[in-house]
Amino acid sequence: MRIPSVLAATAAGSLLAVVAAAVPADAATPTVACTSTKAGLAKELKADITAALKGRSSTVSVALYDRTTGTSCTYRSGAAYDSASVVKATVLGALLRQAQEAGRVLTTREKTLATAMITKSDNDATTTLWNQVKVKGVQHFLDLAKMTHTTPGSNGYWGLTQITADDEVKLLKLLTSSNSVLTKGSRTYELGLMNKVVSSQRWGVPAGAPSNATVHVKNGWLSRTTHKWRVHSIGAFTGNGHDYGIVVLSHDDKSMDYGIATIERVARAVHSDLK
Repeated sequence: MRIPSVLAATAAGSLLAVVAAAVPADAATPTVACTSTKAGLAKELKADITAALKGRSSTVSVALYDRTTGTSCTYRSGAAYDSASVVKATVLGALLRQAQEAGRVLTTREKTLATAMITKSDNDATTTLWNQVKVKGVQHFLDLAKMTHTTPGSNGYWGLTQITADDEVKLLKLLTSSNSVLTKGSRTYELGLMNKVVSSQRWGVPAGAPSNATVHVKNGWLSRTTHKWRVHSIGAFTGNGHDYGIVVLSHDDKSMDYGIATIERVARAVHSDLK
């Protein structure tokens, strides 16, 4: 039996509506979104970040801000990733907040551990401080920082903390501006360590940075059976008129070098546009 054309069209339309409703909004192809108070900059960044990501086989998230030009860009910035060593910047923030609340400065032992954790990405030092601060302390800092989409790793696995690019940008903004969470002294201390990361670990978002900018960076890398390599880089760029931050998170990288190359493609594009 043939269905009248009007009914067929109605039925087809209903079916399409049902199918469309069944497809989650985030299933759509992700695109770079940028806004800026500087004429033409948002369009330029959108085009250049998109070009930098073109052809890359890994899963990538990007978030950035530039206070000087009132600019922000995001790309899959709400997606969750295993943190690897990037979480170490959060661990230090939590430690500094605890010390503030206790009305004290860091001890010599804590400073030694913090220096190793940030500048050399020392895992043993991180485990010691993670156990000292405890998940409760980390969560307290996250709550204060409004990093609501970050979940501390359980059973001592700090490297499996779930992070998003959105939350990592919140951390960078917190470290680089006056706020009620961390004092100027605490912020200066953490940024100072991020500025002293050993040369072998200064890859990632510092690639292409202005020569007169002060670079504060923390990277993370981890290989697991699922999602292959996770390779992340977060950084703030300050001084001499610079006041911006870049976050690039990735997994499904076929190698660590592949992840680094992807991050640096994005970073070079951003630094060039914000020059």
